[in-house]
Amino acid sequence: MNSVTSQNNALSCSVDAYEESLAEPSAAEDLTESEATLVIKLGYRGAAFCGFAEQPTQRSVAGDLRRALETVLRREVELTCAGRTDAGVHAQVQYVSLPVYDADLSFSGEKLVRSLTALTDDDISIRQLFRAPQGFSARFDAQARSYRYRICADSARPILGWDHVWWYNGHLDADLMDKAAQALVGEHDFKSFCKAISAEGKPTHRFVERLSVEEIEEAGEKLIAVDITGNAFLHNMVRTIVGTLVEIGRGHRPVEWIDEVLAAKNRIAAGSCAPAQGLTFVNVRYPEGILQPW
Repeated sequence: MNSVTSQNNALSCSVDAYEESLAEPSAAEDLTESEATLVIKLGYRGAAFCGFAEQPTQRSVAGDLRRALETVLRREVELTCAGRTDAGVHAQVQYVSLPVYDADLSFSGEKLVRSLTALTDDDISIRQLFRAPQGFSARFDAQARSYRYRICADSARPILGWDHVWWYNGHLDADLMDKAAQALVGEHDFKSFCKAISAEGKPTHRFVERLSVEEIEEAGEKLIAVDITGNAFLHNMVRTIVGTLVEIGRGHRPVEWIDEVLAAKNRIAAGSCAPAQGLTFVNVRYPEGILQPW
């Protein structure tokens, strides 16, 4: 099959999915009380977005997804996400929830996935749909969130990983970084690792369940992966942790310096905020059994 035929077939499938969505009954007729919660598992490449949250005059993940849902459901929707990502940050897994009503329940999962896929650009992937109980929140019912930060510590530029890694043109000692990272495991005041203006007047204690730094290989390229799981994260927290660990990995600071940074409770004490493109939201944990296939 040549490329023109393939593109025409893809366009035909998108149009069919879109038309099928319009053929469904309108949910606007019955918005009295939510019957359940629709939960969308999606992923996205963050380069073209101002972040997850909607911003005036800028493209956002929430904005694109909301417009697609409103076209399909033919009503206004309000979305709740598991965790907001900043501009340029990617997501392999993000969960979004919204209440659904009687008329919405007539949509099959297969048709809804096809319609949302047709109505969103190719940097968003609608991965799976779930049904959760009435009142479920993708944000407040999450038990833990996980991120991976990828670093290419090499004099040669990464090829396939270029769009989702931080190319650090130099050597980093992953073992030293991992050793230092263990001081951040547990419940602490992470004010030193939070964007200063975001910490004003807000609680900055968080629980980090797991934090590791190791050398990996992806698509034939050697990388350093920083994996972190916690109950919740402050603004720029993961990227500032990475920037701080890099100071240790490059030999500019001793391993024990991480204790001083944590104790300072001052953003100035920590390292720089690592670039957004290396960060990916990779998982969210919910109570077992609460999400059922749509």
